[in-house]
Amino acid sequence: MNVTLLIPAVLGWIAGLFINYVSDVLPLTRRFSQPVCRHCQTPLSWSDYLLLRSCPQCGTARSLRTWLVQLLTTIAFVYFWLFPSKALGIPLGMLVIVYFGIITVIDLEHRLILFPTSIAGALLGLIVGTSIHSRVDGLLLGAGKSLLGGLFGFGVMFVLYQLGTLVARYRARKMVAEGRVPDDEEALGGGDMYLAGVLGLMLGWPFIWDALLLGVLLGGLVSFLFIAALFIRRRYSSDALMTFIPYGPYFIFGAFYLLFL
Repeated sequence: MNVTLLIPAVLGWIAGLFINYVSDVLPLTRRFSQPVCRHCQTPLSWSDYLLLRSCPQCGTARSLRTWLVQLLTTIAFVYFWLFPSKALGIPLGMLVIVYFGIITVIDLEHRLILFPTSIAGALLGLIVGTSIHSRVDGLLLGAGKSLLGGLFGFGVMFVLYQLGTLVARYRARKMVAEGRVPDDEEALGGGDMYLAGVLGLMLGWPFIWDALLLGVLLGGLVSFLFIAALFIRRRYSSDALMTFIPYGPYFIFGAFYLLFL
């Protein structure tokens, strides 16, 4: 066994702990705070939390997501230590993996892309995009391509967000007409605009277009499979077409594919 692989394995485990911590506390408190039990809300000691112990108050074990994040992050760090991204290298690649992990987990669980994570992502994205494009185009032009990609990603999603708002309003009116209380579901959230801008900064122009296209195609495929499954199980209704999915993870996948694979 190559002993040096312990370095990315340990770093990956620590990164997984950070992804889990941010995903646990940020959606609830909007700040870095003491973690609590997901069942009884009892504050967890840092030793119990970091060692992934069950809640000492009610005995609730850590979630499956916690263990999956730990495992997948460790595997990703080891793999890209052995086969680093040509675009990013190892240090930047690890930072991007952590950022993508945080965004994906929070969006899947809460359908949220938080503004603080967008601000941090914008800074990381500008550094990544400038680093990638400056190798060929120089620092100033590289930064310009990064900024142009960010503006394009944000602009495209802004237009789609406005269209999604119209769909959400139609959905709310339909629910009222059927005697139901409308909810606050959005076809596309405002956070999706910021995420597209962040990914645009990372990828720069014109590669952000490829990432958005991959994300839309993958999201559409998942939606099609979801509706097909409802048909097969005979649970399809008109509401199925009005079921909104989080698109952030699919845009993340598109960017991940371009940056790492």
